[in-house]
Amino acid sequence: MIDKLLIIGCGLIGSSILKKVCKKKIAKKIFVFEKSKKNQRTLKRFKLKFQLIKKMDKKISECDFIVICAPLSEYKKIFLACNKYSKKNILITDVGSAKRDTITKINRIKRKDINWISSHPIAGSEVSGPLNGNENLFVNKWSVIIKQKKSQTKEMKKILKFWKLLGSKTVTMDADQHDKIFAITSHLPHLIAYNLILTATNFKVSNKDNVLRFSAGGLRDFSRTAASNEIMWRDIFFSNKKNMLEAINLFIKNLNQFKKNIINSENTKILKI
Repeated sequence: MIDKLLIIGCGLIGSSILKKVCKKKIAKKIFVFEKSKKNQRTLKRFKLKFQLIKKMDKKISECDFIVICAPLSEYKKIFLACNKYSKKNILITDVGSAKRDTITKINRIKRKDINWISSHPIAGSEVSGPLNGNENLFVNKWSVIIKQKKSQTKEMKKILKFWKLLGSKTVTMDADQHDKIFAITSHLPHLIAYNLILTATNFKVSNKDNVLRFSAGGLRDFSRTAASNEIMWRDIFFSNKKNMLEAINLFIKNLNQFKKNIINSENTKILKI
């Protein structure tokens, strides 16, 4: 399917793509760009056929397909490098979890002959790094492909086929719809998890009790979510700011209602909620 593939960023998602691409021989030649020296050392231990590159430079010009698996805050640097070095009509996708703001900003600087169709595989985990990469991470999981006005049907079909080869079920939606949905289903739950663990930590400090040692299943589940990569989630919160603020305000409104019901011992209302 692909002649020369470049994976930019090889943490959990990037390494999982790498493993599946190698196993299914989806690309004839594979390049990987990874900044972290620790991750580079891990990748070198993989018995996989790929070339690790240390700079985003002329090697880009050899590639005809790029998958960006880096934090959203890195996209500008990546596309500026692609503007300088990539061949005409290169096809690029990504795995970012927030779309509208990122797409708007990148479209302002992106070279016109670069075909970028954004993707979002719904296959993350609280663990990170290439050590946790799993070739079956995408199997039977949804991958959302973002529709844009200038997306060519030919390139869209290639992106859909790529994710299907990785094992994903695919669906298309526009960026606004995507960001509204995932603000509630993914972004807000992660923010709540971070805040709940912060609250438990504050409680521990003020009461001098090791509450985390006695955490039941519920708090343990939240702590696993709160172990997710902080750089990635900072970028997501900022990039999907408008929808995040609406979701947070709605959550606070409902939380205050719970608080009022508990203060007034409103049995029927609590049960109804």
